[in-house]
Amino acid sequence: MGKLYYGTADSPVHIDDVLLAHLKVVMTTKLRRGESFTVAWQHDACSPPGRTTLWIAPGIALRFLFDSSEPIAPDQRRIRDLADEVARTGSLRLPALFTPAVGAGIAQHGVAPRRSRQTRRSGSDLVSDGASR
Repeated sequence: MGKLYYGTADSPVHIDDVLLAHLKVVMTTKLRRGESFTVAWQHDACSPPGRTTLWIAPGIALRFLFDSSEPIAPDQRRIRDLADEVARTGSLRLPALFTPAVGAGIAQHGVAPRRSRQTRRSGSDLVSDGASR
């Protein structure tokens, strides 16, 4: 099982090595052209319920980590199918993937949770506006 690290995230997206190798070709080709797109999937049965969408853009770091030490032989048809999908829809839809729960105050894929704002009333009393960001 390979891993895709997105941005500054500590927790990777777990993706089969073969799929990850094909995604790498399509994603790096799009990024080399300066094109942005999304990658989306449903969470698998071992993950908290939900779905995830990542915005992939040239300024966001990606790291592809493969379990296999040998390169995967590319399937040109699979690459073409993925490239056609993202060209047609602006998104790559993946099969259900393991997606870890958000924990320890760090949101999934490197996005920090929003904190409530505090406003100063009189003196040193702080009042929360109740917003959760």
